[in-house]
Amino acid sequence: MRRTIPPMTRGVLEIDWPLFGELCRALALKVAREYDPEIVLGIAKAGVIPGVVIAAILQRDFASMVVTRNAEDHLPVLVVGPPTTVKGRRVLLVDETCDSGHTLRLALSETRAAGPAEIRTAVSFKTGTYAPDFHSFETDKFIILPWDREVVHDGQLVTRPDYAEYLQSNR
Repeated sequence: MRRTIPPMTRGVLEIDWPLFGELCRALALKVAREYDPEIVLGIAKAGVIPGVVIAAILQRDFASMVVTRNAEDHLPVLVVGPPTTVKGRRVLLVDETCDSGHTLRLALSETRAAGPAEIRTAVSFKTGTYAPDFHSFETDKFIILPWDREVVHDGQLVTRPDYAEYLQSNR
């Protein structure tokens, strides 16, 4: 899914790999202090990355589900639901960002239907009004994640064309 670039007044926050790692460690600590998940469920694509890091830190099982949007202005749709292994277990549902909550609400609904014992939500970045159970960082800025900044074009890594102009104007 292509993310829409926000208005220039919102600003941009570029996250590098070391900061991302620190945010995952902080989020894992927050979760561990209040919740003991048996399985971490990452929402693909981008929620899988913090999800698997948090699962590794917490030494818990990891699984994923796939939720996507056909276009930025459409509601998310389920592509692949949660695995049957969530049934009867404490689940931590992880995504990378949370703005409107549409993706998390859909993922929560589908995961609840699979019969977990308990479910809580976590995101790396809370960027809007929806409140997950846990988050590591809150901002109103547009987040550019380290794995999302560059793409392959003509065999070379280049700054994403839809980000390039925006990044230049925010320097």
